[in-house]
Amino acid sequence: MSLLMDNGLDNRKVYLDYNSTTPLAPEVLTTITETLSVCYANPNSTHEEGVRAKQCMEEARGHVATMIGAKSSDIVFTSGCTEANNMVIHSCVTHHRRVMKQEGTPGSLPHIVTSNLEHGSVLGTVKRLIDDEEIELTIVKGDPSCGHVLVEDVIGAIKPNTILVSIMLANNETGVIQPVKEISSALAVLKREQKRKYPFLHVDSAQACGKIPVSISEFDVDFLSIAAQKLYGPRVGALYVRGLESKVVPLYPFIIGVGQERGFRSGTENTAYIAGMGKACELVYNNLNVYHQHMKEMRDYLEEQLSEHFGDSVHFNAKFPGVERIPNTCNVSMIGDQLQGWRVLSNLQHCMASTGAACHSKCAKPSETLLCSGVPEDIARNSIRISLGRDTSKEDIDVFIADLKQAVDKTLKS
Repeated sequence: MSLLMDNGLDNRKVYLDYNSTTPLAPEVLTTITETLSVCYANPNSTHEEGVRAKQCMEEARGHVATMIGAKSSDIVFTSGCTEANNMVIHSCVTHHRRVMKQEGTPGSLPHIVTSNLEHGSVLGTVKRLIDDEEIELTIVKGDPSCGHVLVEDVIGAIKPNTILVSIMLANNETGVIQPVKEISSALAVLKREQKRKYPFLHVDSAQACGKIPVSISEFDVDFLSIAAQKLYGPRVGALYVRGLESKVVPLYPFIIGVGQERGFRSGTENTAYIAGMGKACELVYNNLNVYHQHMKEMRDYLEEQLSEHFGDSVHFNAKFPGVERIPNTCNVSMIGDQLQGWRVLSNLQHCMASTGAACHSKCAKPSETLLCSGVPEDIARNSIRISLGRDTSKEDIDVFIADLKQAVDKTLKS
């Protein structure tokens, strides 16, 4: 009989894929349900029920803004981070085109700087624009000695026609935090010394919000993307744009319609989900220290248990001395020719994790992020990302360790 069954845990399920999506916090579910009943009207209607729905939405906008220390007027709601990231990139390309036309040099292409560690919604978008010959592009490589980009590499990639620098705050696969604050400071010096307005700085904070402090005043960014489903909210998102209404930073509509969201994002707003996002952000603002401390304690316990039970048979990916990570993420590989991550995951009986940003498919290619972080190809193929949540317990981790043991044994025998 297995250790799992000996402990009476044969029917227990443990979710360890919180970087993919979190469940709704109970308070968020209550808010969504109540909003569906009370604020059902179109928030753009001028009658009493429409005004009520609008007020509900504006209250949520305030909670999102408060979480990151921004003004409510600088927040635009979107369907998620993918849309927000697309909005930023296409807005900067459009802005460059219009400015160049006004200056009489319409043939000049905008230049964008990003990294090879970014989410597909950034890399996929810029690569499409390259294919369409709409931009010039520099992809800065992450440094294999630390798992993040180097500030000097980002600044060194900037050209006279650079319109945008886009760098994520925390990597979704490794949890490594990028030096956004330092990049922002270096950009400010560059622009001041060269007396230039550009480039703008965009930060995808999808994996950071709800796990570490995210402050507009500290990072001094022009754009910041937020995903509610990563912080115990529903599947909607928001985009912060510095000085939006005064047009300090440009934003052009990506979805065209009748001009909801003050003309920046058409489509009738999903009031209930927006309200849910507001509640999720309110919870983060009020409880972040508690969330952070618990997740870090559980992540540290997980890594201690992995080392104790697997010894040299486990490799910790992109875990560098002195390099900060978000507190809930652990990326490991089991050492062995047959122990590809997807194989091991398919043999877990009680726990749910992932191989990284991709789904549990039988991926032939190892993670580009891990390769860029100095992980050898044979080890990168075996990667498993374990991401913990606010309620993950030591008992959950003990179940995972036992489940991982049997999954490894079963994989080796198959």
